[in-house]
Amino acid sequence: MELNLSNLSGQSASNSRQCEVLILGSGPAGLAAALYAARAELEPVVLTGMVMGGQAGLTDTIENYPGFPEGVGGYQLGELFQKQAERFGARVEVDSAVSVDLSQRPFHIKTDNGEYLSQALIVATGANPNLLNIPGEKELTGRGVSYCATCDGYFFKEKRVVVVGGGDSALEEAAFLTRFARSVTIIHRRQELRAGAILQERAQENPKVNFIWNTVVTEVVGEKKVESIHLKNVQSGEESTIQTDGVFIFIGNTPNTQIFNRQLELNDLGYIKVDHLMQTSVAGVFAAGEVADPHFRQVVTSAGMGAAAAIQASRFLADQGS
Repeated sequence: MELNLSNLSGQSASNSRQCEVLILGSGPAGLAAALYAARAELEPVVLTGMVMGGQAGLTDTIENYPGFPEGVGGYQLGELFQKQAERFGARVEVDSAVSVDLSQRPFHIKTDNGEYLSQALIVATGANPNLLNIPGEKELTGRGVSYCATCDGYFFKEKRVVVVGGGDSALEEAAFLTRFARSVTIIHRRQELRAGAILQERAQENPKVNFIWNTVVTEVVGEKKVESIHLKNVQSGEESTIQTDGVFIFIGNTPNTQIFNRQLELNDLGYIKVDHLMQTSVAGVFAAGEVADPHFRQVVTSAGMGAAAAIQASRFLADQGS
């Protein structure tokens, strides 16, 4: 299903375009922000970024978003978000920001197709899961390869799954998967986990969890879905194959904040720091969704953050007399 991008501006890319609110990113956070900003009659402009609908748009089925008891496709949900925002006057542009100047208002945002001058900016550029970059991973993503146990764990009732990683996220997600899966095998490239002591203890005491140490996954195998994985012991070089129904990869996420380096305050992991009002270190700039959320990373929380960012942006502009 293709998202409706017919509502695009025909203005020349050589001209600077002005707007009250510019939103970077078209995932749940960005489009929720667009809806709320549009209803405040701020005529927001949304730059889609590289992936229309964000990471959620790449998800085959989302079963934990309220209001869809039978689940909803990621593309379909993104399309509904977009239509609702456009109904109230939001404009969606297929474009990506390449650099920003946040030193003064209006903020200057250069894109692939031109430049925008905006009185307020909402950053919803998201974060991408780190990949193993092995054969079969990309091809079987959504068909047994996943980066979110909370999103996809339900599909693996009484199935065998593996979790790749050794940090807190890997063990937390592995624990969640034991609610559904018949067995959970944690594969870690080292002999010791990096996760906290309590998480390690819980995993080691769980009868559904077992470990494969000093090992990396070299290939994901399957026709229409994941069937097995190839492994390699990093110490001995021994190669092996195990059968599995799912591969959950938790080796970290990388927030899309490169263009905000030295412009906005970031935390040690590169995520944008925000307060409870979604305000960043620069007045008039707000952030929402996974670009500012290394903890929850859910569609519903991202949408809520986007709504909050737009509400606060509206109040900021009112206080500025814009």
